[in-house]
Amino acid sequence: MTSAWLPSLVLFNDYDGDWNRYLNAIYAYFEADFVLSKPTFRGVRLGLKRYPEYDGKSATFWHMTSTGDDENERTPDFRRCERIRWPKPIIENDQHLSLKMWAEPKGRNKRIHIWYEQEGYLVVLDDRGDYILPWTAFYVEREHERRKYNKRWERNKDNV
Repeated sequence: MTSAWLPSLVLFNDYDGDWNRYLNAIYAYFEADFVLSKPTFRGVRLGLKRYPEYDGKSATFWHMTSTGDDENERTPDFRRCERIRWPKPIIENDQHLSLKMWAEPKGRNKRIHIWYEQEGYLVVLDDRGDYILPWTAFYVEREHERRKYNKRWERNKDNV
């Protein structure tokens, strides 16, 4: 049971197990939320990490729907794909009481984490100063990983 303000999951089974139809559908949601609209986070525009682009889709899309360290060999992650409609409303509702937010330094930039503990979902933004890149978003399945994110929030919650 998801929160009332989050869109419903986009399930692979609803596309009769047809990967290409499913991929087109989840990309259409991503495109509507991050390409065609001009989203912002706290008044700062959101850009996209375009490269490496694969199959005409930005790296941001692939980071929100697949997993893997090698950009050229990422594997679809159905938990990420199902939740493709969640990053934008979570970013837009960052002040919601159920969200935990913190920032950590990453190189010259700052990574902003928006942790929806109740749903086990984390959105990561890369603050570049003039603009912010949605970096990745993913479902956290394991309890020990959820505890780890809560500890990171506890340590860094005053750094937003």
